[in-house]
Amino acid sequence: MYIHQHPNEHKHIIPDSVPGFPFHSLVSRLWPFTSFKAQPFGSIMPMHAWSRFSPFMVVVFFLLLTACSDFISPVKSTPEPTEYSFNYWLLQRIYLYEDELSNLPVNGDSVQVLYKTLTDPFTTYTPPSKSEERVTHINTSMVIGGDIGMRYFYNRNQEYPIIITQVYPKAPAGRAGVPKYGNILKANNIELKGDKAQNIYDSIVDYSETVNILVAFRNDTTLYKLKKETVYAPTIFIDTLYQDSSKNAPGIVFITIEGFKLTTADPDSGTYGELKSYLDSTKSDKRVRVLDLRGNPGGHVNQCIAMADLFVSKGTLSTRRQRSLDEDGETKYTTTSINAKAGDPGESGKFIILANRGSASCAEIFIAAVTETTDIPFVGTRTYGKGIGQSTFYTYAGGLATITNFEFLTPKGNSYHKIGIIPKYECNDLGENCAAQLAHELYGVKIPSQDNSLAKHGNEFVYYNANLENEGGAIEWTNADIYLKAYSDSHR
Repeated sequence: MYIHQHPNEHKHIIPDSVPGFPFHSLVSRLWPFTSFKAQPFGSIMPMHAWSRFSPFMVVVFFLLLTACSDFISPVKSTPEPTEYSFNYWLLQRIYLYEDELSNLPVNGDSVQVLYKTLTDPFTTYTPPSKSEERVTHINTSMVIGGDIGMRYFYNRNQEYPIIITQVYPKAPAGRAGVPKYGNILKANNIELKGDKAQNIYDSIVDYSETVNILVAFRNDTTLYKLKKETVYAPTIFIDTLYQDSSKNAPGIVFITIEGFKLTTADPDSGTYGELKSYLDSTKSDKRVRVLDLRGNPGGHVNQCIAMADLFVSKGTLSTRRQRSLDEDGETKYTTTSINAKAGDPGESGKFIILANRGSASCAEIFIAAVTETTDIPFVGTRTYGKGIGQSTFYTYAGGLATITNFEFLTPKGNSYHKIGIIPKYECNDLGENCAAQLAHELYGVKIPSQDNSLAKHGNEFVYYNANLENEGGAIEWTNADIYLKAYSDSHR
């Protein structure tokens, strides 16, 4: 036994043990608040004094102790928010297929496992370490790693098989005057012949800051010295095919729409701005024009609907059924329609839509909006059939949640999810000939034989983002200030 002494205070005598009740640590917690008479300064309570403790007093001590439940069972507080709990909270409130939500584990460590519990392949989670890269893919046409600004087609039947198919006007190749349809003979003084030409060229462009190309075009060769830089690729490309002035054939204009991005070669208005700028500048063009959406995986909803409106003067463009969040973070159900406005440059002229099984999501919104509200014909094959869309959220820890939470209907109220959109003129030939033949039948356009070297080779372009799972969809961004605040308020 020991005595704890402090000047001008009574001495709290703390026994090493209480006879018959060896809970020194527990009793000592309450010892200062007991009513036992203190001994004179410096004295020691004899052991026989402890005989005054009756079993009743020991029980009282224990009851007092258990009454102070904080000593034994601390009061439960609201759990600290985690990345897992945030994503669980979000999915429960907006995920479209509610019958699956009961399968989600309430607690867990892996957000990826949480998302993989769901059956929808378009509902995904991107961890914080990769979220900014994915945002770049979703929003922009930026060529990752820098570029010289052109594309090529690999024709294995030629001695020099790399043919330039597109040149970006604002990029290094465009500013240097590199010719479209030129044939690349050398890159950085390495000859590009044979089966290895493509791999050699790709390697040079990927790993060299300066790319010098020797190009043959119209019986002339020119050396172009290009330096890589940050490039935002166009998403609208214009090609004139089936043109032969000697046969009075004005040709057919192919307007290739590769995606629906917010930031492209048009930094302010994205893909919509590119298309509108072209239509505004060609109002007097009387030729047949083909809106080519083959292989278009989709993109931002506001882009594809605004672009459809360029061709539609009145009526409903698209309807959606949506499960989303209100300002308090609770689920709300809405059905909304977007209507066309008149006065846009695509409302007059001769157009044809060309699409295939690779035309998906936002591309299908565009196709349905235009074909069900105008007389513009659709030729090609049945589209992919993705009639659902995703909202994208920055998560609690800086990750990215892309969650399916709405379904689209055509202007006539039809669902095309897992069905696709059926063309009025079905054609198994996925090349330009399919559209050209229809232009001839509907509008009497003269179709001279097409030199294959001038064909678009639309399915063989080197796309600006090779990882197509990061492309496309029918995407909308949600205001982070609203849902993050609602989540924080719910966890106070």
